[in-house]
Amino acid sequence: MEKRYSAMSHYELNQEIAQLHEKARKAEQLGIVNEFAVYERKISIAKAYLLNPEDYLPGEVYEIEQDPGSRFKIDYLNGIFAWGKRVGGAEQEEAVPISLLIKPE
Repeated sequence: MEKRYSAMSHYELNQEIAQLHEKARKAEQLGIVNEFAVYERKISIAKAYLLNPEDYLPGEVYEIEQDPGSRFKIDYLNGIFAWGKRVGGAEQEEAVPISLLIKPE
């Protein structure tokens, strides 16, 4: 039975991330785009569990790592996900793993 990311130690999370990177690399080499995207998303979520959600503040604006030029304003946090809206984009609320948010300088 697989262990949840929330129950894993930092060491286990780093091991999982390394395995997911390897699987993503293989999927990319084989041209399986959908599978590659799934592994990339899993990597982002696993990395988020290595971070402290308290370091991300509601009302702050962050850049989105995988979407250069896009900025994201946090409304609230729920676990490792920041909920909010893209600045200057659609007014649709979305959730982003905190690992994809780049802190402002």
